[in-house]
Amino acid sequence: MASSLTKDSVTPGTPGTEKTFFGHPRGLATLFMTEMWERFSYYGMRALLPLYLVAPGGLGLNAGTATAIYSVYLSLVYLLTMPGGWFGDRVWGPRKTVAIAGGVIMLGHLTLALPSSGTFYAGLGLVAIGSGLLKANISTMVGQLYDGPDDPRRDGGFTVFYMGINLGAFVAPLTIGTIGESVNWHLGFALAAVGMGLGVLQFLIGSRHLAPHSSVVPKPLSAQEKSSTLRKAAFWAALAVVFYAIVGFSGHYTLNWILVPLTLLGVIIPVLVLTNIKRDKSLDRAEQSKMSAYIWFFVAAAVFWMIYDQGGSTLSLFADSSADNSVFGWSFPVSWYQSVNPVIIMALAPVFATLWMALARRGKEPSTVVKFCGGLVLVGASFFLFLAPLGIAEGGHKAAAMWLVAIYFVQTCGELMLSPVGLSVTTKMAPVKYASQMMGVWFLAVTAGDATTGLLSIAGVDLNKTGIVAAEATLAVVAGLAIWMYRKRVKQLMGDVR
Repeated sequence: MASSLTKDSVTPGTPGTEKTFFGHPRGLATLFMTEMWERFSYYGMRALLPLYLVAPGGLGLNAGTATAIYSVYLSLVYLLTMPGGWFGDRVWGPRKTVAIAGGVIMLGHLTLALPSSGTFYAGLGLVAIGSGLLKANISTMVGQLYDGPDDPRRDGGFTVFYMGINLGAFVAPLTIGTIGESVNWHLGFALAAVGMGLGVLQFLIGSRHLAPHSSVVPKPLSAQEKSSTLRKAAFWAALAVVFYAIVGFSGHYTLNWILVPLTLLGVIIPVLVLTNIKRDKSLDRAEQSKMSAYIWFFVAAAVFWMIYDQGGSTLSLFADSSADNSVFGWSFPVSWYQSVNPVIIMALAPVFATLWMALARRGKEPSTVVKFCGGLVLVGASFFLFLAPLGIAEGGHKAAAMWLVAIYFVQTCGELMLSPVGLSVTTKMAPVKYASQMMGVWFLAVTAGDATTGLLSIAGVDLNKTGIVAAEATLAVVAGLAIWMYRKRVKQLMGDVR
């Protein structure tokens, strides 16, 4: 990256005034590389996870249990972004929290690399905890590099940063996936640890280029709050230890004793958080109205992510068992499908951005509501498309790889309509009192969607059956059409937000 650093002419006092990274503060290079390596480790491990869970040389679980574990893991990652943000705001500050998070993630991958089923779940937990801590704070530090929200370079900086996410996500399945599937599962997990280790090392070396206030704790806990927090944490930890000790020693323990509570939390906590904000009497009428509108978007997003995130579980397991994973006679590992989404995002994101700007100039850009509807209809259409390879497999044949590529393509187009808009509308509609928490609330939509998938799998629902896939596809399309039908009401609730 050194070759892209050039002399700068930005305002003195801005972090990284000596050199720039593609015209941005030099600290962006540090955060870009840290996030790229973290996503490399995360998506590489994620591509291997469902395949390892069902493989005879892995844990040898059935597809339903593997999907449940995968879904619970994803829901935890996004659920933990809220306490992750709390640690950054109240305990360590963003910079220290990200450094610690990277170390926890690396330790998690190393634990996954150990050839033991007992340590495997501990490794998953460590990666989820570290990812929640890091995800909640690294974006905050990107924003801190700029001179407030009106800095003209700010949006471009986040665009460069998100390219790092997709670059890491693209390369990971091609490398970690290949090593894990073709050589050794645990070596693949170890390679993910190496990637995160490089990210931590790069972060520590380049942290001098970050904004000075990234190491400041914005709202440090008072001595009384620390004492109260520690007491509560100790109580709940002791309660969990006693409960699971009783279950274990009584001989009743099964994996569902962990999976069911976690999936229920993934559904219940988002509902409680939204209810708590909605019932806050200190919010004025306009803020209450916007929160009512936001609930529509939240539910729509939960349905979207419920289907979309099955690209790494349901679709991956289908590819493993029922697809001809080859192109022109050349076979490739199943995990490579997970590189399709990021490469399409990198190719189409500029196209979508240009399209919206062109339509805006003509006064014809679709509203936020219409874009959300489009995202839901597209993700539903992707599962209607999934019915074709399912039918081929039920006929005793292997489905062509391009069916799966087409499904990922349609899902990614839906993502580009819904995800960036969701992030934007979350910041615009957030009540002032909850401004710093609302991004975590948006991630809870992912938690709710993935937890729902986990609950279905635990209940014994086969997500690779034609009827279930058709039902999910119909749900998404109907949800999209319902929001479109009520779009005037939702726009009215949104007030001045468009």
